[in-house]
Amino acid sequence: QVQLVESGGGSVQAGGSLRLSCAAPKTIFAMLTMGWYRQAPGKQRELVASITREGITNYADSVKGRFAVSQDNAKNTAYLQMNNLKPEDTAVYYCNADILVNAALRNTYWGQGTQVTVSS
Repeated sequence: QVQLVESGGGSVQAGGSLRLSCAAPKTIFAMLTMGWYRQAPGKQRELVASITREGITNYADSVKGRFAVSQDNAKNTAYLQMNNLKPEDTAVYYCNADILVNAALRNTYWGQGTQVTVSS
């Protein structure tokens, strides 16, 4: 019913930056909470950052001070600005959104994932 479109992944050297985007359809009522997750080879999926519609943010300790999550509620889009990237940030990044689809339907959806590769 809802497709989250991710973009912005790529390959950078350590110290570089990337900006990920996660867009929900314009037809939804609201994006209530958006979370960015990542999964590296041999590792379990972890929550990287999240933001509520009110702007309350949460970050994993490993990315505090380097990553910043933001959103444009009018565009139903969330962003993850990643600065000072480290090789250990290499992973597939997934967005997850708690969405109010309409007045009667609230559900959670996943993006398809985008690869972030950081070279030493």
